[in-house]
Amino acid sequence: MTTFSGVNIPKVSHVNDASHWYISELTHRLVEKSGISNDRYHVGKIILESLKDDPQFVLQIDGATGESENCGSVLKRSVQCANGLRKLGLKSGDVMILMAPSHLDLAIPIYAALYLGITIAPIDRLLKVSELQDIFHIDNPKAIFCQNERLADVLEASKILDVKPEVITFDKGDQVLNFADFLENYGNDVSVEDFRASDFAPSSTIIFLINTSGTTGKPKSAATTYRSYAISMPYLWERFTTFPTPTRLVVIVSPLQWMTAVFNFVGSAVFKFTRLQSSLPITQEHAYFLFNKYKPSYMILSPTMMTTLVTPGDREKCDFSCFETILIGGSAVSKNLIEEVKKITPKADVFAAYGMSESTTMIFQHGNTPAGSCGIPSGLFMYRLIDPLTGEDIHEPNVPGELRLQSPVLFSGYYNNPEATAATLEDGWLKTGDIFYRDENWNFFFVDRLKQLLKYKNHQISPVEVEGVIRQHPSVLDVAVVGIPDPECGDLPVACVVPKPGHTIVPQQIKDLVKNTLVDTKQLRGGVIVMSELPLTATTKLHRQKLQEIVLTAKRE
Repeated sequence: MTTFSGVNIPKVSHVNDASHWYISELTHRLVEKSGISNDRYHVGKIILESLKDDPQFVLQIDGATGESENCGSVLKRSVQCANGLRKLGLKSGDVMILMAPSHLDLAIPIYAALYLGITIAPIDRLLKVSELQDIFHIDNPKAIFCQNERLADVLEASKILDVKPEVITFDKGDQVLNFADFLENYGNDVSVEDFRASDFAPSSTIIFLINTSGTTGKPKSAATTYRSYAISMPYLWERFTTFPTPTRLVVIVSPLQWMTAVFNFVGSAVFKFTRLQSSLPITQEHAYFLFNKYKPSYMILSPTMMTTLVTPGDREKCDFSCFETILIGGSAVSKNLIEEVKKITPKADVFAAYGMSESTTMIFQHGNTPAGSCGIPSGLFMYRLIDPLTGEDIHEPNVPGELRLQSPVLFSGYYNNPEATAATLEDGWLKTGDIFYRDENWNFFFVDRLKQLLKYKNHQISPVEVEGVIRQHPSVLDVAVVGIPDPECGDLPVACVVPKPGHTIVPQQIKDLVKNTLVDTKQLRGGVIVMSELPLTATTKLHRQKLQEIVLTAKRE
């Protein structure tokens, strides 16, 4: 029974059992063959079984090259890769780092690692040496897969730390083993029929380390177990009724280090849907090319990326009518953005999605939820809203508080960081650091990040609220509000505004809009900055740390 602050919730999202029945049947076959009850949580064995079911099914397409690969080929190559990893001495619990674009080779070491119980750490492929050092120090990888152009930085970071991981490049190079030679020379002595996945304890073995440094400081690696991930898998697909192949074609527009990309790399093999990805960067132009040519049906992406795609004057170049489901998440999703997307996707269900690396999967489910809502409670979680000032539970609707969660799928902690783990997990409850409120119908609405709330003379200001007002200006494409420190007042809000193409923004108009809409304590006392673009992380989220640095030195009007 799902609860909210200890009280049973009368309205829990549960659309149908199709995804659960599908996983149950698949894992029942596994356990029946092996006699090992824990195999129902062995994600690698689940993928092996599923790939064998339909070898001719087209699993992945590289939209940049037009190349595709079916399940039979992926199965053969991933088994070769697993054999090779075993020869290199990798075993259950070892960490393997992946840093590469989404070409057709990327999935192969992912599946191979899952067969062996290896921990996968996908990271930003553009990180500099000092950033690689930070992550290598935490994750202590035994193997690294990267492009040859990044090899020098990988080797330098490893040398500084005095670690010696096995490094394999996906493309040709002359310093280390390349991927094609690795499969040929290390993986060919065991056939698919004779290959056996490794046995290990899914409840204690880490499946993924997801980097959560994001925008604010030193990296942390959120660790999720094989068991937690296996339990979570069917919940993302509860809205769908046909399995296998719940949707025709899923396009991946986020890099691998974002959890939603991980969902789709694993989910495509388990639930048997075709995955459209690209070995080229996903720019607006390239996304339009992919959509127009391949007509994908499903997509998860960030609000910033979605804003770019629906830019008036540009969006007319693309046919969005193919989409049936679009989830927008990773940061605050405005009601205005949802409405703009619905204008160009008449057949699609468009939702504001909410999840985090520490929760393993999406935290709310979607049905007939109002625009701007992140959804209603899922049967997978228990929920609380906590007053950040008093620490007391909030029971009433329409009162904001910090969201806290309890679930069997929560992350097990930050890898090699007990202090950060203790600060985030309290008596089994995950402190999300996000402010939400719920309405009378149990629809939950995101307010802001607790750490991003500004305080002006003891009055709290939500940047998201101010941004929502500014987005109403007809010339505004995107906006972010941050604060500059003031010794007497605390934080002075600054609006960083990106105009729509061909439009001009007058800063005073932005100030007047806020003045005429919000109370005096929420005014833009720090000024307005007109920018050509906002700084983004590799996962297309707003890079607040960089923006904060820009704001401190930029001309504010």
